Amino acid sequence: MEDFRRVILQPGPPESFALQAVQEVIKPQKAKLAQDENQLLENMLRTLLQELVSSAVQSGEEIMQYGKSIDDDDNAQGVIPRLLDIVLYLCEKEHVEGGMIFQLLEDLTEMSTMRNCKDVFRYIESKQDILGKQELFSRGKLVMLRTCNQLLRRLSKANDVVFCGRILMFLAHFFPLSERSAVNIKGVFNTSNQTKFEKDPPEGIALDFNFYKTLWSLQEYFCNPVSLSTTPIKWQKFTSSLMVVLNTFEAQPLSEEEGAGNNLEEEGTTFNIKYLTSSKLMGLELKDPSFRRHILLQCLILFDYLKAPGKNDKDSSESMKEEIKSCEDRVKKLLEVTPPKGKDFLHCIEHILEREKNWVWWKRDGCPPFEKQPIEKKTAQDGVKKRRPRWRLGNKELSQLWKWADQNPNALTDPQRVRTPAITDYWKPLAEDMDESAGIEAEYHHKNNRVYCWKGLRFSARQDLEGFSKFTEHGIEGVVPLELLPPEVRSKFQGKPNDRSKRAKKEDTKNASHQVDESQIATPASEIDGEGTRADTDASAAPMDTDAMAASGNNSQGGTPTPDEHQKQSPDIDVGQEAGQLEADAEVEAGMIDGETDPET
Repeated sequence: MEDFRRVILQPGPPESFALQAVQEVIKPQKAKLAQDENQLLENMLRTLLQELVSSAVQSGEEIMQYGKSIDDDDNAQGVIPRLLDIVLYLCEKEHVEGGMIFQLLEDLTEMSTMRNCKDVFRYIESKQDILGKQELFSRGKLVMLRTCNQLLRRLSKANDVVFCGRILMFLAHFFPLSERSAVNIKGVFNTSNQTKFEKDPPEGIALDFNFYKTLWSLQEYFCNPVSLSTTPIKWQKFTSSLMVVLNTFEAQPLSEEEGAGNNLEEEGTTFNIKYLTSSKLMGLELKDPSFRRHILLQCLILFDYLKAPGKNDKDSSESMKEEIKSCEDRVKKLLEVTPPKGKDFLHCIEHILEREKNWVWWKRDGCPPFEKQPIEKKTAQDGVKKRRPRWRLGNKELSQLWKWADQNPNALTDPQRVRTPAITDYWKPLAEDMDESAGIEAEYHHKNNRVYCWKGLRFSARQDLEGFSKFTEHGIEGVVPLELLPPEVRSKFQGKPNDRSKRAKKEDTKNASHQVDESQIATPASEIDGEGTRADTDASAAPMDTDAMAASGNNSQGGTPTPDEHQKQSPDIDVGQEAGQLEADAEVEAGMIDGETDPET
């Protein structure tokens, strides 16, 4: 024990004498201490630390400053921090067991008062990077967690807010985000945090005591939101109480002067995590914008929990969801009009709640690790520059294709390389889908494949034009050849005989009209030809007259024609009449030409 006392008082860095001192005291059999030797060293150090703390308390000095001389500068350390530095060096270099330093820190916090614990924790914060190394963290993370939790239990949440925040921030940085012990996986609420308020109205004070009880009764539901989703009666009481509070806030809006007079940014030192519940302060708290924001923010957190998917889908009804939505909108409007900077405050709150959803989803999935190890960059050798490969055609793939073409020149001209399939082979999968007896579900049909349909239409346009024309009437299924379809499906896409006959009649009518147009175009040429043209016109008109007469004779012999016969004969009659008219016009024009030419002869 005395040897360690002398070691602590030695000047210089610990690496110059720490390992030698341990070997002199323990005298290990090997270079690395065995388990019993580590336990012996740990017991000796814990006893020495207890004696040093006892001496510091008896002398009336602060623990972390004990043993420091007045003449020493500000960088000089006390005896206890010196001991902790030596043990931390031995643990970091793996000369002793890695959890030894954490055990000494736990003993030190248990033996210290809350005033001295602040100095001890300041030392822990300064060594956070070393304590967080993997070789030390794996050995002492549970001990450090137990130490911090014991400190939080000893501290007052109302008076030691800053110190509690420092401990929580340290735990957040010390433990990784994927550490399961650092998150509330089950989502358990702190139901012990109860808000006590007056039950009986005070005497001699003009106060709406019903509103006072209604306002502070909301804290019961904020403390345990699970009860709202499991008990419908509690949800009805909560909504009725909340409506009263929101109506009061809306009826008594705050001005910009009242908001500026209660700015928390200027009075951050007087901020407390809980408000006083005295009925005498009710009037002043209603004029405090931070108090209103406190209540409204609790409402948003509660609504965000109730809307979380997967928790209460079976318990919550549609009416409950609608009520949550309407109440949430009213709360956001009140936050927006609450000075100072209501819109900015609401925007920050919405952003925080949105990030909280991602945190909840991650915990619900079992806290999977999402840290990625950094990729080690391979540095090139000194003085050697890495050249980028140069390819003949710009990249590796094109150059490889060109190389294959040189080795096999017939690869691109081979007729088997690209072969257009037969139309029946291509549409066979779709025909099988259309067969109801096959039992293929609609979502797996080939007609849902846009690329398959597009290629099939191109093939049909080249090989089966009649089937391609059915696309506009029946869609892609009408393009499939009929011989591939089963009988019950084939009847849907077969054309009717009446439609085919009507289509043929229309085509005959169009052909007759085209013949008339051609005869009209040929007529003006007769005006230039003169006598020769007249003879041609007479010759061409004669057969037309004959056809017209034959047609009329047939009608007279057969009696009154039927509508279909009349439809068939009408184009021939029109053609005969037009031919006679052309003959008459040709004779008149020829006479005029003869009259002009006779005197000259």
